[in-house]
Amino acid sequence: MLVNVSYNNKSVSKKIDAEVGKPFTLKERWALGGIGSPKLIITETSIDIRNLLILDNNRNTCNIEMRPKGIIVGFRSLLESYALVIPYYKLSIYKGQASVYSIYKDQYFIKVESDTKAVQKFLKKIMDYKADNAPTSIEDL
Repeated sequence: MLVNVSYNNKSVSKKIDAEVGKPFTLKERWALGGIGSPKLIITETSIDIRNLLILDNNRNTCNIEMRPKGIIVGFRSLLESYALVIPYYKLSIYKGQASVYSIYKDQYFIKVESDTKAVQKFLKKIMDYKADNAPTSIEDL
């Protein structure tokens, strides 16, 4: 779900909370060691996101917020803020080239540079949290 989150819209907030859960409490954030990513540099995107990013001449960057049932990838274009809401069951993260991670959800994808240890550590934290909180599959029984 790609949404404009520039304005305080209760219906959009409710949709996001239904999709990926309410934000973590302060105690949970402390226990996880933080839930926000460092600034991520976007190298490539799907066509829908690309059409938004090419509207301005700024460097394309994003950040990721962890939620209990998914992640929110946030980025800006012109003066608007957008969020790609991805529940864990639709999230796929791949490490492609030497320092590029790909984040996929259905027809959307964002490829980000992982040139620092902080970025690699945060993406590993997302994958570990997803694995630890995934529902039990039939093969595990």
